Amino acid sequence: MYEHKSEPIISKNRFYKRVNYHLMISAMLISISLGIGIIGYHFIANICWIDSLHNASMILSGMGPVVNIENTAGKLFSSFYALFSGIIFITNFGFILAPFVHRILHKINVE
Repeated sequence: MYEHKSEPIISKNRFYKRVNYHLMISAMLISISLGIGIIGYHFIANICWIDSLHNASMILSGMGPVVNIENTAGKLFSSFYALFSGIIFITNFGFILAPFVHRILHKINVE
């Protein structure tokens, strides 16, 4: 996917396409993760749909839970979803930055 250090730096047009590709993949990953949270909170923790969306969004963004969960299964799901969300956040951040970091390192190596 990325050019080798012996190859020339790609054009700005190709670079923008690469960045857009990374943004689309990241958006899909966040959407899937949000869907997992919404469905899990609704069916496992017995929370209504809008509160499930709110809680999943807040945890996925790193803000923390909003709704008080009463049952044990819901608390277990919430714990695992919080860990999962942290990993997804870090992974997405790295995936979005990858084209920029690669381009900078490639320019440094070429010059």
